[in-house]
Amino acid sequence: MIEKGLDTKKLWTKIACDNDHKSFEQFFLIYNTRLIKFCELYVNKKEIAEEIVADVFVNFWNQRLKMLEVDNLETYIFISVKNRSLNHLRKNAAVQLVQIEDSHSEIIAYSNPEAEIERKELFFKLDQAIDTLPQQCKIIFQLVKEDGMKYKEVAEILNISHKTVQTQVLRAMKKLSIEMSPYLTVKNFFSKFV
Repeated sequence: MIEKGLDTKKLWTKIACDNDHKSFEQFFLIYNTRLIKFCELYVNKKEIAEEIVADVFVNFWNQRLKMLEVDNLETYIFISVKNRSLNHLRKNAAVQLVQIEDSHSEIIAYSNPEAEIERKELFFKLDQAIDTLPQQCKIIFQLVKEDGMKYKEVAEILNISHKTVQTQVLRAMKKLSIEMSPYLTVKNFFSKFV
């Protein structure tokens, strides 16, 4: 485990400046299990999560000097895993559609195409509204509401207080409610986020 008093930034400085493989192994041991569990929230398969996390670690090693500029490596590595997971899902979505079209099993079509288009437009507007949130507020909102992380976990990852996480989520919800109100007819739309 990490030496007493040695924080992630100091550990990464040893990795980057000294090309220290032992320190990188220590960094790997600290984050690997947590990152795999986090990644599994997206991809739902441990083997794929392990591959994605391994790719992120390889990238971190290859970019170790550039990573010295990152203020919070823990947040950055979680976001890197999230982005790689989403990229994996996007790449494989087309493959799955082809497999579904080729299968002879019964497919239940969406009964109201107009409502489906409206739903997609609404989520597009929501994504745009989320993008307007201040950076920290956006990250916190996405980790809590989209990724299903607990306030305590987010506070730990971002190195902030539990209360700050709670406050930022409430601010995000308030702003998103205002931004989305012209598009909503159902009052409890945000209940899926609460």
